[in-house]
Amino acid sequence: MNTQNNNILTQEEQRLEADLNHEEYWRRWGPYLSERQWGTVREDYSEDGSAWDYFSHEQSHYRAYRWGEDGICGISDNHQRLCFAIALWNGEDSMLKERLFGLTGSQGNHGEDVKEYYFYLDNTPSHSYMKALYKYPQSAFPYAELLTENQQRDRQSLEYELLETGVFVENRYFDVFVEYAKATAEDILIKITVNNLAPETKTLHLLPTLWFRNTWSWNENPNKPILKKINPGLIEANHPTLGKRWLYFSETMELFFTENETNKQRLSGEKNTSPYVKDGINNYLVNGQKDAINPNMHGTKFAPHYMLELGAGQTKTIKLRLANSPEIRQPFDIEFDNIFQTRIAEADEFYQRLSPCKMKDEWRNIQRQAFAGLLWTKQYYHYIVEDWLKGDSTQPKVSENRKNIRNYGWVHLFNDDIISMPDKWEYPWYAVWDLAFHTIPLAIIDPNFAKRQLDLITREWYMHPNGQLPAYEWNFSDVNPPVHAWGTWRVYQIEKEVYGRQDRKFLERVFQKLLLNFTWWVNQKDVEGNNVFEGGFLGLDNIGVFDRSSELPTGGHIEQSDGTSWMAMFCLDMLKISLELAIENDVYEDIACKFFEHFLYIVDAMNHLGSDGTQLWDEADNFYYDVLHQPDKEDVHLKVRSIVGLIPLFAVAIIDSETLQKLPKFQKRVKWFMANRIDLSANIACMEACGIDSERLLAIVSPERLKIILEKMLDENEFFSDYGIRSLSRFHAENPYIFHANGEEYRVDYEAAESTSEMFGGNSNWRGPIWFPINHLMIESLQRFHNYLGDDFRVECPTGSGRMMNLWEVSLEIEARLIKIFLKDENGKRPVYGDTEVFKNNPNWQDLILFYEYFHGDNGAGLGASHQTGWTGLVAKLIQQRSEYSCEI
Repeated sequence: MNTQNNNILTQEEQRLEADLNHEEYWRRWGPYLSERQWGTVREDYSEDGSAWDYFSHEQSHYRAYRWGEDGICGISDNHQRLCFAIALWNGEDSMLKERLFGLTGSQGNHGEDVKEYYFYLDNTPSHSYMKALYKYPQSAFPYAELLTENQQRDRQSLEYELLETGVFVENRYFDVFVEYAKATAEDILIKITVNNLAPETKTLHLLPTLWFRNTWSWNENPNKPILKKINPGLIEANHPTLGKRWLYFSETMELFFTENETNKQRLSGEKNTSPYVKDGINNYLVNGQKDAINPNMHGTKFAPHYMLELGAGQTKTIKLRLANSPEIRQPFDIEFDNIFQTRIAEADEFYQRLSPCKMKDEWRNIQRQAFAGLLWTKQYYHYIVEDWLKGDSTQPKVSENRKNIRNYGWVHLFNDDIISMPDKWEYPWYAVWDLAFHTIPLAIIDPNFAKRQLDLITREWYMHPNGQLPAYEWNFSDVNPPVHAWGTWRVYQIEKEVYGRQDRKFLERVFQKLLLNFTWWVNQKDVEGNNVFEGGFLGLDNIGVFDRSSELPTGGHIEQSDGTSWMAMFCLDMLKISLELAIENDVYEDIACKFFEHFLYIVDAMNHLGSDGTQLWDEADNFYYDVLHQPDKEDVHLKVRSIVGLIPLFAVAIIDSETLQKLPKFQKRVKWFMANRIDLSANIACMEACGIDSERLLAIVSPERLKIILEKMLDENEFFSDYGIRSLSRFHAENPYIFHANGEEYRVDYEAAESTSEMFGGNSNWRGPIWFPINHLMIESLQRFHNYLGDDFRVECPTGSGRMMNLWEVSLEIEARLIKIFLKDENGKRPVYGDTEVFKNNPNWQDLILFYEYFHGDNGAGLGASHQTGWTGLVAKLIQQRSEYSCEI
């Protein structure tokens, strides 16, 4: 879509414009609840930093949260003062289903994992329409069975999932659809539709719940909000900063009020100051404690009680309305249904405008759910590190050891924002390099939100004073690959391509902060000052022989092929941005020269370390490897064929002759280097026919080496899977890499699925599976190489097949294999679901898509976090560009 030739905006685009211009705050309300607030660093006040154990799933039902809230298919305002979500009870469970259940890192055989089935079906950037589905078993939820069975399995076994317990057999469950439609920015219509899929009549207790986040229990003299009954179908919510809102609902027999406060008696044996506590509604309904709810009809947590008796296959709908007016006379008249129909039609119009080319329903369904997942996983994130370290005035004093556990060097960090999360159950926190990838598909549907995300991370209340970007809450000081500049440049380009707009102020603002970040990298992660970078694990946990974030068993340090390549890519992205800015401000020509020269030094170091070091390129194997520098010993290539050796391909850029002509100072500097530093400039023009005034190809990898590397990468017995590029060569299935140090054996085996290594614990694994972000960067890089090398530069794809392709065709082949993960094959099976039969044959499951964290290297099955729509949401971008290439898919 390019709207520069069509100035008529869709209704959804008009809402986004109104919000951007502060005319109407359409984004104030959205799906900003997490799916798990318990077991997070923010809620951890333990002495040893054991977040999972300190605040458990069981405690989450009766213990008030300090920093956020969670719920099922819920919404909140943008500062999470007032929250709404559903609670359910099937009459069999030992507790209300108010939040999603999953295992902690120590409970699961492959780390933390949500054990529920829920799906994000639709959403718009303004959240004018949202739809989600939760599948609720009718028999008692098998909490103990899921825990026990997974604990009995070792790391070589698959995880034990909810479907395997049999609770969905014979369709004995409820489909609970939750939909939201905004009549105005402050008038939210809510529709909860329950379908009994069982062959007999079943009863469901539905409790749509409204509550205030607890902000009053932590400090002296709090200003406490209140919910109170106005009439049998209307509740008033009064908050000191949000103001008043009213919840309309269909009249019912029972209204439950309690307080969103910790049940201290249950937590620690301490006497409660009030009988009305967080789990009061549960205690009344499930446990029969008749004094657990407030008969005076006020509190900070409220739910009307609907007891729905549904026959086999029967559906019932409950309607509610959260509005800023107490005077809506007929809140659920025909206009209520009309608004839903209108918002759905507007959502269809918006997404059709984005992807106007002819697209099969199957492809469009996948893309639409990918976009929905990205929008649903926005989350309100609140974390003030200084307050967290000190503790709260009304709470027990925190341990003196607390400042030594984590994040003590980040006292400036003050997070109070809506942020794109990787996933709101397993990753209910932001990760800086994940976020850069999220912004790529987000830029298609909501470029202003995407830009806001990239800008936010570089602001002074996020970025460290020394220039480091915060990694993630478990350790803000960890080091992620420096892809923020790439994300910034790509979002700028995507907005230009899709919407015809060039936001130079955004580009310049983020660029200036990234100058500080680049300097931090140069000063902190180049130990020997030779332009070869370390960086630690760089997000690629379990990829190598050693934990690269820890002290090595050999001593010394590792010079990283990926760390150095990421920095070369960082250089080129900063060069591209500075050249773009220089067109209107020649001051940036000097900065462009700086990054041009720095890139040449990095490439030279990577390819020609010289007599005092070992090249990262191994001439015998024709591959890039990490190099281990041991004290008083010979340097060693760590010969693991992994994406560490493919990442050098990401550092590639083209400077066209038109840009050189527009920027005479930069062109002069390039000519000087061509003439005077032949040793360095050999890397900027990779074909002899390239003249001084024509295009320049800046790349780590020459065309000759590119062919050699691609021979391995496109070999189906090495990196090339039917479903994309593996993170580790399949060569290591029969040939594990083994390294001995201090009498210990360290090894890397190809593992197509979950890792058996405990190096990073949990489900962390780059030892074979397919990851979308790396594949996406590879596609982009191959296309840039093609733009320079042209159609005559051809390679065999797959290796050994006899099929010759240019690099653009190779990129399309990788793209097609990635998308295939989610498409039905000739048997109606989606590779993403492996052998899970219900997703193939059951009409209530077969069109529902989950976007996993990573994928089985051989069969494409989804692995890791089942709702990691963050970077796997890149599939929406791949589908988008594929439709544009062919205009018919």
